[in-house]
Amino acid sequence: MSNPEPKEETEAEAAEEEVKEAPAPADAAETVEAEEVEPEAEESEESEEPEEAEETETTEAPSAAAEEAAEGEEEIEVVEEKVYTIPLRHVWVVTPRGRRAPRAVRDVRDYVARHMKSDEVAVSNEINSAIWSRSINKPPRKITVRAVKDKEGKVIIYPAKGA
Repeated sequence: MSNPEPKEETEAEAAEEEVKEAPAPADAAETVEAEEVEPEAEESEESEEPEEAEETETTEAPSAAAEEAAEGEEEIEVVEEKVYTIPLRHVWVVTPRGRRAPRAVRDVRDYVARHMKSDEVAVSNEINSAIWSRSINKPPRKITVRAVKDKEGKVIIYPAKGA
């Protein structure tokens, strides 16, 4: 335990030497020393926090995944958000049986791009799973989606909350 005490003294001496080298008022010297001490404390705290976060993720995986998904949606700076019920019945009439689900995904993307006036449209995994849920032959006749447009003009399609 005698080792840490000399280390602290040497660090303090080094800090005093740095203050002596740079001519500055006494108040500025105190703030420089305080700033040098605080980042070290923050680094030790930051190194401990990720370990705790990893432990909670492993013990509560389903809830942690749901929280991350919710945080991912909240991090996007929403400019515009709308809910659409997109009819897909024409996919059944126009498209051959073996190509209906891919056509439905394209139609959903095109519909939202047209209505939200954006070229960049991303379809979430939940919407894709909902369309493909009954295989390639039988996509749903209609689907309700929530389109979120961020400040860069990119639109992401999520399932509607109520549906």
